[in-house]
Amino acid sequence: MKTQLLPFIVFVISIGLFSCNDQCEETRITRRLTPLTRSLTELRSSVKAESKHELVRPGKIYTKGNYLFINEIKEGIHVVDNSDPANPRFVSFIVIPGNGDIAVRNNILYADSFSDLVALDISDPENAKEVSRVQNVFRSGQFDGVGWNVLYNGGSPVVSIQDYTVDYVTETVSTNCEENWAGNGGWFWNEMLSFTASFSASGSASSAAQTNGQAGSMARFALYDKYLYTVEQNNLHLFNITNPAQPGDFKTVSTNLNIETIFPYENKLFLGTTTGMLIFDNANPAEPKQLSVFQHGRACDPVVVHDDVAYVTLRTGTACAGTQNQMDLVDVSDASSPKLIKTYQMENPHGLSINFPTLFLCEGDKGLKVFDVKDKMTVDQHLLSFYKDMDAYDVISLGSNLMLIGKDGFYQYDASDPKNLRLLSKIPVKKALP
Repeated sequence: MKTQLLPFIVFVISIGLFSCNDQCEETRITRRLTPLTRSLTELRSSVKAESKHELVRPGKIYTKGNYLFINEIKEGIHVVDNSDPANPRFVSFIVIPGNGDIAVRNNILYADSFSDLVALDISDPENAKEVSRVQNVFRSGQFDGVGWNVLYNGGSPVVSIQDYTVDYVTETVSTNCEENWAGNGGWFWNEMLSFTASFSASGSASSAAQTNGQAGSMARFALYDKYLYTVEQNNLHLFNITNPAQPGDFKTVSTNLNIETIFPYENKLFLGTTTGMLIFDNANPAEPKQLSVFQHGRACDPVVVHDDVAYVTLRTGTACAGTQNQMDLVDVSDASSPKLIKTYQMENPHGLSINFPTLFLCEGDKGLKVFDVKDKMTVDQHLLSFYKDMDAYDVISLGSNLMLIGKDGFYQYDASDPKNLRLLSKIPVKKALP
């Protein structure tokens, strides 16, 4: 049995006092990951529509028309009738094992299911049906810092996935007090993760006829022209969706950076990576060409763009192992030579969305910040509001309607007055998450 340390922030409360031997006691909440092998045959036969489920572990959000789609991490998609934002109504749940990302064109929903891309007909939102599947196109993935991998045997993928279950264990341990003392009159949060593992070798250029939905800044899926773009590790993957119900595996463009997010803007693709922002010329959507990279230190990195400015957030995080918590404003007027305009320090920035001149920025468990970014050089002096009573992971601005997702639930606001957001509705999670 192997034990490995994975980068994941775990809250640790130090409750001990100094003893004569300088020994302290700590109560630690440890996240333990136990691997399990899952059959692809079984996973592929599991996609189906069910009656509505409760929100438990929300991930990405996506909106199209009157419907909202909320990813339940690794489990599937909540379908929500959002025709009345003050009263969103769950209508169904689509079981999709290993799901993390979503995109919708017309009445076809695209979703990842571990190693496969699945296309579903959602003409009847209460009865989604799988219409096609592209198998073995994704090789690995991350779900809130917990990875999965295709198992290989002799160079060929075997018919299984290496997945993980997550358990939280509370334990009290003795430590050297000096190791835990922050030096500023208090205790600090430690970072630790116990990983118990036993491995087995086997086991928006759309035509009028094409209407796309809108994703948040954390998206790994994007639609442009007749292509679905997905990002995974160091690859930009293209699927031809000339026939939306029959996506075809078209092309893979490799980079030397670990890509996390994708944001299409005009005829460019902006890719957030763990060490920089990649910019691709997408004038020919079938042949995206890398123009440049704006480099930064290692950190999680979503990006949104308006006019000639890219807004890039960098944060310390579970899989990113970075030390920076900031927002960079980058001049992309010359996409082949992006230049830093200014850096603003943040607390733990996640997703963001812009309805110029208003920028909405998620600060994780610190809440949501709203900025006026008209003056690029004084953004920090124009914080319009700061909502601290929520967990904010990603956000989508639709003019006067603002959608936000976090560990504690889904929020909708009337954003007509950016200084005073008015809560329209909240869908809470079933229970508090660790």
